[in-house]
Amino acid sequence: MSYDALRQRLLPQLFIIYTRYLLGGAFVFASIVKIKGLRFTSLSGTDAAIHSPLHFFETMYQSGLYWQFIGVAQCVVGLLLLTQRYATLGAVLFLPIMTSIFVITISYDFAGTPIITGLMLLANLLLLAWDWPTLRVLVNLPVQAVPAPPRATTRLWEGVGAMLFAYTAGYRVYTEAYNFLVWAGICALVGGLGLLTAWWLRRNGGQHQD
Repeated sequence: MSYDALRQRLLPQLFIIYTRYLLGGAFVFASIVKIKGLRFTSLSGTDAAIHSPLHFFETMYQSGLYWQFIGVAQCVVGLLLLTQRYATLGAVLFLPIMTSIFVITISYDFAGTPIITGLMLLANLLLLAWDWPTLRVLVNLPVQAVPAPPRATTRLWEGVGAMLFAYTAGYRVYTEAYNFLVWAGICALVGGLGLLTAWWLRRNGGQHQD
């Protein structure tokens, strides 16, 4: 199967859309606590060993403005991915941040965390590969035209992304004692409703709307 043919298939398209939601949502979730000027964990790393994750996070937290800058950067990149419309830019900006996070997790004793960050980095590379027809211009190759998705479904995925951003950011602003399962469960519900709506539009010919 050719690359162009793969891009036209429904399941790969949905996989890319929901990968953007997953990575974007994770970044927004992690960003708000930094923007609020709070520690990433509830524990202080002031007395932790020098070469330990707790000490590292404490140093970053004590930097103040830089800590908040990281949060703002993550929030903006996460939002770009969630919009779908600007997801290509989001994927490009995600790469240096995610690469830095991955290197940090393998530089310190983060136990199994490098597996998660490594998978996130691989997912980011997948998004960049998907958007290669547009990103070719970065290596002085002409942009390849790709068929635009139907407007009805485009608006749907943008709307789902907006809801995920509003809920994630609002939840993290509202409470510091978050419940990860509650957050993930509601995000999954929103994503599932979006998928059902897309199925309904497809069944009723909504994919042909202008």
